[in-house]
Parts: sequence; structure tokens; C-alpha cells
Amino acid sequence: MSTFLTRTALPRRTFLRGVGATLALPLLDAMVPAATAATKTPLRPVRRLGYVFMPMGCDQSRWTPLGNDGTLNELSPILASLAPHRDHLTAFTNLELRNAYPGSHATSNAAFLSAAKAKHTESSDYYLGTTADQLAAQQIGQDTQLPSLELAMDQLQTTGQCDNGYACVYQNNLSWSSPTTPLPAEAHPRVVFERLFGEGGTLAERRAALRRRASLLDLISEDIASLKRQLGPADQRKIAEYLDTVREVERRIQKAEADVAKNNLPADLDRPLGVPAAYTDHAKLMFDLQVLAWQGDVTRVITFQLARETSNRTYAAETGVPDPHHPLSHHGNDPAKIERMSKINAFHVSLFAYYLDRLKHTPDGDGSLLDHSVILYGSGIGNPNVHDHTNLPTLVAGGAAGGMRGNRHIRYKEPVPLANLHLTLMDKVGVKIDQFADSTGKINDLFSPVTI
Repeated sequence: MSTFLTRTALPRRTFLRGVGATLALPLLDAMVPAATAATKTPLRPVRRLGYVFMPMGCDQSRWTPLGNDGTLNELSPILASLAPHRDHLTAFTNLELRNAYPGSHATSNAAFLSAAKAKHTESSDYYLGTTADQLAAQQIGQDTQLPSLELAMDQLQTTGQCDNGYACVYQNNLSWSSPTTPLPAEAHPRVVFERLFGEGGTLAERRAALRRRASLLDLISEDIASLKRQLGPADQRKIAEYLDTVREVERRIQKAEADVAKNNLPADLDRPLGVPAAYTDHAKLMFDLQVLAWQGDVTRVITFQLARETSNRTYAAETGVPDPHHPLSHHGNDPAKIERMSKINAFHVSLFAYYLDRLKHTPDGDGSLLDHSVILYGSGIGNPNVHDHTNLPTLVAGGAAGGMRGNRHIRYKEPVPLANLHLTLMDKVGVKIDQFADSTGKINDLFSPVTI
């Protein structure tokens, strides 16, 4: 007989607490109520919703899945790295953001999650719309430590006017909790780690404490030892694996801090500590933090901006392409430039594949985190050469436990609002609204009739 039939089940919202640290736990067998365990009925998984933003559109000819049978059996060059996850994946062709026109990088970023028209202003009287992630957070984020988590890869927030008379706030922020309230995204791994697992303190206080803090696991070692004595063998293994992951994330952050400390930069250079120098290392660390956040049920809604619109970042080490991304996206239909841009597109998708792999191999209840999550990957621009907001590159991953069929390519003959997909995904996680922005209805064939 299971030891958990003879004692009260642990609450799902169980935390280990130390001085200045809090650690949420992954889903354990001990959290299944005794009656549920006795009948072998699986614990109802929590609902999670994620968004990963790819800037500046893509080369559609190398993005669009091949074949005409409505499957992903023939993946395109840009999507090739997603082959191991095709059964958890649906691709869309011919979604649009009509409210992003007249067409700009600023409106691409702003409309991606809001599907709303940004007020044309260079000043502080900006106005957009509440984004889909924040509508979800209002309903499924109230029982977690953080209602939502906003992440990015760019360290600096630009100010003033950024693009065609639009204030930079539209390019800086994917998430808006109201039409006038953008939510800044965090790119510093250490700050994100402490936001997830630390207690209290303003952003400035957390940054000041970077070098003072001992390891999170050292701060809660007594609680860990006490908890292990209460758990069965299977849960002890889950805890050990989870703590190993937390420790590894800490190690990578500490190494990044040490690498920065050893460099020869001027002493007065305002560079945050703890950010890996290589983009790939930084991005994977940020994805790993998202896995931890979901595994510990610290939050259930996450947005992640791989780069801002008009980013001039280069990816030479990762792709062999020396050109800055933004100028390359305005390729003037030069085949050589389009091919180089597609390599950047494929690189970004490969990072998403890494994320899906981590989620797939992280147990969660009777499945995996990938089974119990739905993640939208895409861009607010279709053809970046003309600032087009039609035929957006769009993927949805995960959701097997919720009935998402996978291995599908949904191709529309006429443009369909991206807002329809937002409405569908919100509905799937429990946000029941009749319309979102310019939506015309839900995408009824995305999910089988299964309730999560």
C-alpha cells in the first residue's frame, strides 16, 4: 500500500522556505489525494500557456511545411529541427494581424499578443489593448506565486520614437495588462532565478544581492532533508532530479558571473552580471528557467521575446551568417540574402526545439510538461521585406493531454485572424470570452473534445 494512503496529501502549492529563498515543488505522487491514489485516477494537470516571439518574420518559401496532405510529415528547411516533436506540433498558414497595418516593426511586436491597433504616437500617451497572456493570467495565474512571467533576450530598453512615429514602448513589450500598462520583460537570468525562487526585494535590491547570496539549495537544506523523510521512493527520485536541475541552472548563472568578472572590460561599464556571452547559452538558460517555473508551478503563463523587432544582432557563430538580422530582413528579393535570413530563422526555431525537448522530458503527473502545456511560437510579420502582417509564421506545440492532435498543417485559403487562435488557446486554458480583438470565432479543429 502506498504510504500516501495513510496520511494527508501534500498541497500542490507546497514550498520549501529558507532565509531569503522559496522553492516551489514539482508535482509529486504525495500531492495526489488519498482517494485519488487509491482509485488510480490521475491528478488533473494544471493548465499552462506560453508564447515565444520570433522577430521580423521569415522566408516563407523555406518555412511553409511541404506536402499537401495536411500533415507535417515533410517539414520545411526552417522547421527541420522540430522533427522529433511533430506529433506535438501544429503549423498554420495564412493567419493575419489586420490591426498591425499600416505595417511596421513596432506594430508587429505590439499586435502579436494583443491583435489590437497601436495608437500612433511618439509620446507617453500610448494605447494598445490587454494581451491574450494577461487575460489568461487573470484567471489561471491567481493561484500561483507569479500570475505571469515576461522574459526577453535584450538587456536594454530603448526609449523615445523607434519606428515610423511609434513610441519604443510598442517594440519593448509583448505583454500589456491593460491598454495603457505594458509589462517590461526581464533578460537577466539571475534576476529571473531570484524572482522565481527568492523572497522579496525590489529589482535593484535583487541585483545588489547577486554576489552575496548563497546557493538557493543551501538555504533550504533542512527543509529538503525533512521532506525526503516523508516521501516514497518515486517522489524522492523526482525531488532529486528537480533539485539537480535547479543546481545546474545556478551553476551556469554563477559561471556566467565569474566569466564577466574575469574579463578586461572597463570597471565603469554598466554591464549586468550573470548573462552568458553567447546568445545560444543565454537563450537556453532562459528556456531552462521557464521549464523550472512550470515544473514548480511558480507561474502558468510565460511570454518570451527571442529578440526585439529591428534588432541588429548578428548570429555569425551560430549560423555562419555575419549580417545583422534587421538589415538582412529587408532583402530586396535578393536570393542570397533571403537564404542567409532563412538560416537565422532556422536557428531561432532550433532553440524552440530545445525548449520542447526539455518540456517533453520533464515528468508532470501522468504525462510531461509538454503534454500539459500549450505554447504558441510565431511572429507578427510575414514577409519582412514589405512589413507584411499576412501569412504569419505560426506554430502551436504541446497540449496532448488536452486533446491537441499534432502532426498537422492547417492551411487557410483566405486570411484568418491570428486573434482566432488566441481565442482558441485562451478557451483551452479556461478563459471563456466571446471575442478577442478582431476574432471571428474559434479554431474548432485544433483540439479533440478532451477537457484538461
